[in-house]
Formats: sequence, C-alpha cells, structure tokens
Amino acid sequence: MKIVTGKSENGIPVRFLWEKEDAPDAIIEVPIFSGKYLDIYCETGSGTPVICMNCGKSSELEPLGVREILAVISKKCREWHIHSCNIDLNVFYERFGKTALSQAVLGLMLGRYSYSLKSFLEEYTGDKTGKETDQSCCFYITCASPEIPEDAAEALIVEAQELASDMIFARDMANTPGNHLRPADFRKYLCNFAKDTDIEVQVLEYEHLREMGMEGLCGIGESSDFPPCLVVMRYRGNPDSQETLGLFGKGVTCDTGGYCLKSSKSMAGIKGDMAGAAAVAGAMHAAAALRLKLNVTACMPICENRISSSAHLPGDVITSYSGKTVEILNTDAEGRLILADAIGYGIKDEKVSAVVDIATLTGSVWTALGYTIAGAMCNNDTLYGLFERGLQHSLERYLRFPYGREHLKLLRSNVADIKNIGGDYCGTITAGVFLKEFADGKPWLHLDIAGTAWGDPPQYAFDHPGATGAGLTSLYYLMKEWETK
Repeated sequence: MKIVTGKSENGIPVRFLWEKEDAPDAIIEVPIFSGKYLDIYCETGSGTPVICMNCGKSSELEPLGVREILAVISKKCREWHIHSCNIDLNVFYERFGKTALSQAVLGLMLGRYSYSLKSFLEEYTGDKTGKETDQSCCFYITCASPEIPEDAAEALIVEAQELASDMIFARDMANTPGNHLRPADFRKYLCNFAKDTDIEVQVLEYEHLREMGMEGLCGIGESSDFPPCLVVMRYRGNPDSQETLGLFGKGVTCDTGGYCLKSSKSMAGIKGDMAGAAAVAGAMHAAAALRLKLNVTACMPICENRISSSAHLPGDVITSYSGKTVEILNTDAEGRLILADAIGYGIKDEKVSAVVDIATLTGSVWTALGYTIAGAMCNNDTLYGLFERGLQHSLERYLRFPYGREHLKLLRSNVADIKNIGGDYCGTITAGVFLKEFADGKPWLHLDIAGTAWGDPPQYAFDHPGATGAGLTSLYYLMKEWETK
C-alpha cells in the first residue's frame, strides 16, 4: 500500500456524505443512499465508480472520526480490489487542521490490519511460503491549503506511516499466542525490530539478573521453563543534553496469575500481557526512525508467570533491585514486581531523569473506565503537562487518578518495606503508588492500559479484534514534547 500526495487519473474518487441537520452552518449534502455513520458503498450507475462514505452528522465529527472514516475506506478498497483511490481531505482539514492528515494516514494503514499466526510466522521468521494476500493499493491524498506546503504534508505522511507501522508491530506481538512468543522469542523480535535504527540494544540474561539481585523479575520468571530477561534500548538523539527520559514497559508474555490463578474468563487474554513493552518498543522505533532530538532509555522486563515448584507463594518476601523488600500477597500482581526491578535498574544504572511506565496492570482500571479510556498517575505536573499536550495529537484518552498518603498506608507490610497489593478497593491507585515508591523521587508518569490494549469486539473502526497498540502514539508524542520543552 502506498500513500502519496496528489491525484491520479485512474484513481476512484471518494465522496463524503453528511446526514442532514437543522443547524444552518452545518455541512449538508443530499445522500445518494439512506445510511448511517460509517456506511459505505461504491456508486457505479453513471459508469464512473465513486466511493460514497457516510460521515454522520457534521457537528458530531471528532478528529478520531477521520481515522475511522479512512479506515473503513481502506478496508473496502481492499475488499473491492480497488488499486487506486483519490481522496480530497479538505473538508476535514478545514475542521481539524494538520491533525486531519495524520489521522487519515493512520486510518488508511490501520484499517487494513488483520492478524493470523501463519502470516505472523511468515513475516517475522522470514519463511514466506504462502502467496501475498494483501491487494496493493495507492491512495492519492489532496489537501489544497497554503498552510500545508507539499514538503510539510509529506513529512506528516511519513510520520503517520511510521507510527502506523510501529502500531502494527505492537499489535502483532500482543496478538501472538504465548506458545509462539516465549520470552526468548519476544526478545529476538525486539532486537530485530531495532536493527534498522540508531537504537543500541542490550539484553541482560537471567543469570546476570540473578547475580544483580533482581528478585522480582527473576522470581516471577523462575516459575517458567523459559527464562526471563531484561531488554534495554538506548537512543541518543541529543548528545548535548544531560537528560535521559526513561520508558518502562511490562513484558509478561504469558500470565496465568501464578498460584493466585486467574479465573477461566480471564485466561483468554493472558497472551497480551506484554502490550506495554510492545508499545515502548514501537515508540522507541518511531523516535529513532524520525530522528527526534532527545535521549531515551527503554527497559522492558520480559518473563512468563506460571505455577511451578519455584514460583512465588503468597506470603513470600523478596528483595527488589532497589533494595526495598516486598511482601507478595498476590502472585497475579506480578507486573509491578518486574517493573519495580526495571525502574530500579533504569535509575541506578542508566541514570534516567524521569520515569514513564506503561503496563496492562490492573483489572480495576477497565472496570472503572472501560475499553476506550486508560488510567494515568503522575507526581509531577510539568511532566503531566507535556503528556497532556502530546495527547492532543495522539488522541488517546486518559484519566489522571489522584492519590494520597492514605493509599500508601494500604501498602504497609508488617514483614517488609511494602506489600504488592492494597485492600479490596482502589486497585488501580495502589498499583500506581507501589510503582511510585520505586521511582526514587524522580518525575514519574504511570499509564495503565489494561482496558485499552485489547478490544474484542473492537471499539473503533480502525481496530481489529485483539490487540490495539494502545499507548504507543501517546509515548511518541510525549517524546516530541520532551525534545522541545
């Protein structure tokens, strides 16, 4: 699939239709068909094909709707075997400016996404034995505005294409069954993914982690025959700066819950518990590929959480890499244990200036916010301000949870410095507060994407059943804000 600026003589045009409204300033076109938002068909009555797309009510359209609309067009062009398509985005640019172009490109690319294990293995192992099933298509985009010169439009398209490609990688990782994505497999894919960039990758193996005293990561990983590791990525886009942003992503490739076994209902999604690490890797790739001027270190603890004779038991006490002791009262609260070790390593060994962690951490967050809003916590308003400004471009939604001393009290232990769960309430907050205690007073931002990382059925037209790639664009735009702060 190609996305370029301009028009093609052979391109099938797209006509955007709007539902009638009473408002006098609304954009109104008389629809050829009686449809609803995102309904689409190809008009061939006049002899010249025209794709007709219903955009709903003009007053209700939001920037994210542009991504949905273009995703549906992209899907249908593939289904209808259309190889050239002309799309005039001016009607959206007048409403949303440059954001419309970025969202359109994301929609065109993500709309064609699908997952199958066979295709995944062919793509990532290089064993392409099957025929190419994707129909090639070139989308010609026009946006006749003096405010977007051709070179600026091209730059926006390149950026959006990079982000979409990285989201596809993140989706592929999280969609892959656990028996095909052991910790060693995930590590290999992450290393290969970074090869075409200026990212330096280091892998800390299990034996080294054990010598270093990472009892959180090693203790969880020891429950499996497939050993854990810590993948460290370093990108130095601004060698003149003394600051380094730290990104930390949870990489549990199989999470049974350990001895605190998950319910049968929760078992189907345990393969996607590494979505945080996948989002971090994708954001790192985007930052390096687009040459952002900042320094970033990413730490991704990777392991499985299973039941075995060496697995943690409720009541066990471990020592984290930072030196804090932790009482484990719930073995299914393992993500915070491995992230605590990774954060400790990032602060002590990598000297990061700020901590940003992202994880499918708590069921409490999707109980509270559902599948389209993620949870956030932060101890620094300046850092959160950068994050919020980035959200204006990523268009992901987060709710910032408050916290106080009373939440830390819920984590007090009689036998250790801290316990890994609180009470039967405030689960999202206490999980975040637990991680804050390992940030060593650094500016800290915590993102809980347990609800938004997975959608089956999908919540948006640009999603496919399964992994969404949530958090990746928000991390990328946070880095863009960081480089100009």
